[in-house]
Amino acid sequence: QVQLVESGGGLVQAGDSLRLSCEASGDILSINNMAWYRQAPGQQREWVASRTSGGASNYVDSVKGRFTISRDNAKNTVYLQMNSLKPEDTAVYYCKAVGTSDYWGQGTQVTVSS
Repeated sequence: QVQLVESGGGLVQAGDSLRLSCEASGDILSINNMAWYRQAPGQQREWVASRTSGGASNYVDSVKGRFTISRDNAKNTVYLQMNSLKPEDTAVYYCKAVGTSDYWGQGTQVTVSS
């Protein structure tokens, strides 16, 4: 089992930055990839970014150039640095760990006001 705890969400204005954190515990050696997803009200959960254990990163087109996913293996933590935030980035952001199973965190709310 893997437990994930997200933090770092909040209310910001358009153009501001936030850094989300996701700390993993438990069977962390089983984790391969880690990813961030988001879900806006009334919409389906959307993949935002992912990072493999080998260090490769991928992003949805809408956040390319603004968001950066990083991973600190020593701290068992994955980050999502979000710059130049837009109102359409408003959502609950979830961390996902992919290993022998898929594991999800509880989510952290990000609200961007115009």
